[in-house]
Amino acid sequence: MTRLFGTDGVRGKANVDITAQGALDLATAAAHVLGAPARAAGRKPKAVVGRDPRASGEFLSAAVVAGLASAGVDVHNVGVLPTPAVAFLTADMDAHFGVVLSASHNAMPDNGIKFFAAGGHKLPDAVEDEIEAQLHADWERPTGAQVGRVHENRAGQARYVAHLLSAVPHSLDGLRVVLDCAHGAASEVSPEAFRLAGADVFEIGASPDGLNINDGYGSTHLERLQAAVRERQADLGIAHDGDADRCLAVDADGAVIDGDQIMAILAVDLKERGALAQDTLVATVMSNLGLLIAMEREGITVRQTGVGDRYVLEDMRAGGYSLGGEQSGHVILSDFGTTGDGVLTGLTLAARMARTGRSLADLASVMTRLPQVLINVKGVDKSRVETDEELQDAVRREEAALAGSGRVLLRKSGTEPLVRVMVEAATAEQAQEVAERLVAVVRDRLALPPAARP
Repeated sequence: MTRLFGTDGVRGKANVDITAQGALDLATAAAHVLGAPARAAGRKPKAVVGRDPRASGEFLSAAVVAGLASAGVDVHNVGVLPTPAVAFLTADMDAHFGVVLSASHNAMPDNGIKFFAAGGHKLPDAVEDEIEAQLHADWERPTGAQVGRVHENRAGQARYVAHLLSAVPHSLDGLRVVLDCAHGAASEVSPEAFRLAGADVFEIGASPDGLNINDGYGSTHLERLQAAVRERQADLGIAHDGDADRCLAVDADGAVIDGDQIMAILAVDLKERGALAQDTLVATVMSNLGLLIAMEREGITVRQTGVGDRYVLEDMRAGGYSLGGEQSGHVILSDFGTTGDGVLTGLTLAARMARTGRSLADLASVMTRLPQVLINVKGVDKSRVETDEELQDAVRREEAALAGSGRVLLRKSGTEPLVRVMVEAATAEQAQEVAERLVAVVRDRLALPPAARP
């Protein structure tokens, strides 16, 4: 049976894969599992619920709130706020868990439901499995004063912005910043926080209407931000995704600064300030080899995890590390947040510029990105990637030929029926050639019969 929870909650097309009834059932199941410690202590569970501005979030959040309240949970509905804001408020309000309705960077027709445990932490797989096991189970419905109460709480934005400002290590006075909010959950919060921190702010993609989220704006569509930075002669541009848990940047010339470069800049900054725990950065196996080379030169250890910010978070929590993230722009500053926070990342990056007086391009030069080629191979049996000996032999031959000047990574997608072939090399041409040779082997060795292909 296919697991309900993916790498970041439950996600799919709204009103097809994610329905009002399904959201209500999932909410009641979560109430039973995540509210159990409160009930065991003789207390009524409390939950924080927030969403991004996509239209389907209106009825889906109503279903979640109804399900929680019917299961005896007091609900604080904080409305449209970034995912990291809901994580923060879950901890700040001493709630037993939090719920976010969002499909992140996905197109508007999609939506998703993800949960935070007490303290604002993502759920481990075992707890998600427990919630899934509770779906459609018989349960005793509370009545009278035992049903949950619903509070429309609109003070969450101010609390979250105050938290962000408390984490900014230097005023942004004198910086000109363009913010692309993806017509998403940060459309109010991010401009407010940057202005209060002292920046001169210009906004694009900050007029959500429920239908335009991620549509040509945000971290997956940087062209408008690049043009706006050049037009406004800004010092930098910051791009969020729909739920603002990630951040990519653009320098004054319009060049893209990705998550690896942002982590490199922040790691050096934190180390200089004595705030980089154990002088260690946690990244994933997809991070560019250039990041590892740069961090070794700077005396910073890099730990690598599987792909997904949840695995970065798990490693950070286990080891007590203060900085981690992904090339995609999910950056976790654990002294101030329990999950990736695009607004906090952007503020901290801008503060590094303001404190040093250096341009973003200059700061980003701490690392050199090796040319990287990523090819998605569809119509193959991804379960055999690690076990097919001829394929693994081909990988070993290509790695030996690169001789430390590049690397190869074959990874089966966690959410799609495909294999990702990633190659880094000294030149783009070499990376492309190696990738194409390996793609040919993947197709030859792992091809599914035509009838079995999606």
